[in-house]
Amino acid sequence: MSSRRIEILDKTTAFQGYFRIDRYRLHHETFAGGMSPEITREVFERGHAAAALPYDPIRDEIVLLEQFRIGAHAAGREPWMIEIVAGIIEAGENPEELVAREMDEEAGLAVQALEPIGSYLMSPGGTSEMTHFFCARVDAEAAGGLFGLYHEGEDIRAFVVSADAVAELLASGRIENAAAAIALQWFLLNRASLRGKWTD
Repeated sequence: MSSRRIEILDKTTAFQGYFRIDRYRLHHETFAGGMSPEITREVFERGHAAAALPYDPIRDEIVLLEQFRIGAHAAGREPWMIEIVAGIIEAGENPEELVAREMDEEAGLAVQALEPIGSYLMSPGGTSEMTHFFCARVDAEAAGGLFGLYHEGEDIRAFVVSADAVAELLASGRIENAAAAIALQWFLLNRASLRGKWTD
């Protein structure tokens, strides 16, 4: 926790649906000393998440997903986004368990090993969501196809990409979500050592 003071004056739930929005009134200690004026902020609460980039070190291929995202549409961007496997961690579930479950549901793959990448706040100015990132060793020989849970409105296309194409894919501007960008940038930096570790 921070050594600087935070005074929560009031916290209320402004909206409760599938997700929740909490409204805070607060003061916080300033860099110059003293306390800030009263600030009101809303925080989008949807729980924490985990995400994984599926990688086959033998074939030197990654598996990516494509699916419709309403937020991208609302932002005027391409709504069918290229992503990695991800989901919201349920009560009693740890990030590794979530990754194994979502890997099966979203890509039809089994996790053989996990390499931690890191944990990041996705948009700390407006949400508490922390995402735990991994690279997942998989067998991509039969990867690809259509996946997702119909009753959850999921319509997911999984496809295979050569590891040699990752840099070009990032440079193309087609990756417009933070989770995929973080994982793919990490992969570019760690591909050789990871492949060596998983093929010894």
